[in-house]
Amino acid sequence: MKRVIKNKEPWVCAALVVSTLLVSGCGTALKQPRIAVNLPEKYNTPDGMTLEAGGNIILSVPNLNNSDYPAKLLKIDRNNRLSELITMPAHPQTGKAGPLGVDVGSDGNLYVADYQESQPGKALSRLVRVVMRNGKAVKAEVVVEGLNHANGVACRGDSVFVTDSRLEIGASPMPSGVYRFDIDELDAANPVKVVPGGQDKHLITKFYTKNKEFGVGANGICFDDVGYMYVANFGDAQVLRYLLDENGDVLVKEVFAKGGGMKSCDGIRADSRSGYLYVADFLGNAIHRIDTLSGKVTTIAKNDITDGTGGKLDRPSEVCVRGDKLYIANIDLPLADNKFDKPHTISVIDLGE
Repeated sequence: MKRVIKNKEPWVCAALVVSTLLVSGCGTALKQPRIAVNLPEKYNTPDGMTLEAGGNIILSVPNLNNSDYPAKLLKIDRNNRLSELITMPAHPQTGKAGPLGVDVGSDGNLYVADYQESQPGKALSRLVRVVMRNGKAVKAEVVVEGLNHANGVACRGDSVFVTDSRLEIGASPMPSGVYRFDIDELDAANPVKVVPGGQDKHLITKFYTKNKEFGVGANGICFDDVGYMYVANFGDAQVLRYLLDENGDVLVKEVFAKGGGMKSCDGIRADSRSGYLYVADFLGNAIHRIDTLSGKVTTIAKNDITDGTGGKLDRPSEVCVRGDKLYIANIDLPLADNKFDKPHTISVIDLGE
């Protein structure tokens, strides 16, 4: 059901923003995920997804589970056919690439969070731009260096927003946050070098995750049609909502949704057709829907730990809306009693009633 959401310029009414009720959903029949794409071993760890203008899904494949194969970006067309877009550039120090979050910038290029394993005193993660021409990848170039745990990416206006899940390795509670970079400042010949420790001018928000077992903070990120920015706090199973001004700076922030069966918040995506936010719950092996008007959380898909056969959820990490279907990347990392195993899958559920 389409809900009408007014006020396309939310910063003009910041004073009217009020706390949202945090209500868990109940009584909704669970949807049964089915298989959309079975991935070969060379694409063994699917993660970030975004929808390009032509209707293709761009999928990042960091191959964290089996790094014998290089990290890639792939395309999934409207018929769920798979094609390779580009091999991601390996880091000169680690010899690996780790593409996670991906989105399309206002310049038509792809911006990709390149996760590099966090090490004390070594902030090696990067933001990579994949230059696109006529639907094809021309080259991949590093435009930001010095991120600690690059994770989610969302593009809005002429800016690129990147989550850093761990600003200080070993800290407890764990600080994390969101960086904003203007596209016109991103130059591959002179990459932006982030000041470490959460002191960089591009950091627009910082928060703390209390969960000591899973000390991962800012993860998925997206914007809705109204202009609100949503950020997933993975470890504390919260979705934060931000009101930004016309310059992309934070005016108001709040805990928008929590509880309701969510055990973690990984990838998130806003659906402009329905007015809902969808959340991949890695730890809960579930998908949740959040009403962007009330903050009500409803679990729409969930199953026990499986190998993912037939499209069952297998530690989902990202969601992507295409038409009336929700695509789900099953990252299948060997964490929280899960075992990495075949098949390697993209699941899909029908959002229609």
